Amino acid sequence: MQDTAGRVVEAAFIEHHAALERRLTVICRDREAAQDLAQEAFLRLAGEVEAGRIPEDPAAWLQRVGRNLAMSRGRHLQVVDRRSGELARPGVETGPEEATIERETASAAVRALGGLSVSEQQALVMAAYGCGGSEIAASIGRTPGATRTLLCRARGRVRETMLLYGFPG
Repeated sequence: MQDTAGRVVEAAFIEHHAALERRLTVICRDREAAQDLAQEAFLRLAGEVEAGRIPEDPAAWLQRVGRNLAMSRGRHLQVVDRRSGELARPGVETGPEEATIERETASAAVRALGGLSVSEQQALVMAAYGCGGSEIAASIGRTPGATRTLLCRARGRVRETMLLYGFPG
């Protein structure tokens, strides 16, 4: 079966690859993307043939699959364009106002954390990194219930200190 499948896909490739790639280039307006999409279409054809589902008209099947892949790519690129403004931009320099606010916020946070005990600091940092309550409790040598209370109170003190420095809670 694999040998037959290989021959069917090879014959389809020889006969239809150039036309499929040309059609996808027209749709995408990007030759490299069209080559990738054509390759993906032939991989999908190989999967179908391997599963015993040989299309009656491989050329039409490849054109339809290729077009669907191109449309999916286009939709994906639209979403990327729409959402790209929401991404953080490392290396983009901030203005003096933003830099000053960031420094003041960091300084106030350091002062707020400095007013906590070592175990409170450790618990807050671990929580900020996504550690679970039981993991934090084991690390600072407390019960999970006592750790929840410690975290709640420590967060409250940090919030109060930040409010004293004029940062919103």
